[in-house]
Amino acid sequence: MPTPSRRTVAVTALAVAAVVAAVALPLFQPWRLFTDKVVDEALPGTGPISMTSSSPAPPTISGASGRTPTKTPGSGPPETPAASVVQASGRFISHEHHTEGAVAVIRLPSGVRVLRLTGLDTSDGPDLEVWLSDAAVVDGKAGWHVFDDGRYRSLGQLKGNHGNQNYVVPADVDLSVLKSVSIWCNRFNVSFGAARLDLT
Repeated sequence: MPTPSRRTVAVTALAVAAVVAAVALPLFQPWRLFTDKVVDEALPGTGPISMTSSSPAPPTISGASGRTPTKTPGSGPPETPAASVVQASGRFISHEHHTEGAVAVIRLPSGVRVLRLTGLDTSDGPDLEVWLSDAAVVDGKAGWHVFDDGRYRSLGQLKGNHGNQNYVVPADVDLSVLKSVSIWCNRFNVSFGAARLDLT
């Protein structure tokens, strides 16, 4: 049996590499390790939305006139209008990716509850969502994959991996059951970071 020429081997290797790249690049999206999306939303009812982002998507929640000062990003739950109530709060810990920031569930004067992320700082990634879950928040690799093991509720796609953001919490969500928040990567079933929600 004749031995393949070097040219044949090289062409075959290039063809295989092209196929692998065509499959792997859309799946892993490695360039997202170097991209950022910054979102800066006001708490609804406290002022207009301002946003600086590399994302083409516009902000989804608008506010009314007048603005209440907020704490320095990442320093804790934001100050809220007198009629708004913080029902639960916590701080992110890192899982697969470095993640920090504060989280709070706030009941607005209208009765609507929002999950407020303040000073979020995590990595960009494919198919990231904000989840409420009944899983305990555990440090280290033991806590990376637990948030889809029991009950969970997606609040939608992560708007940006940096900044201040609002997500509507459905009325039927019981915070005594879904007591944690995860920045969840659906593509690889892993938590980038998570926070325990402590009821106030």
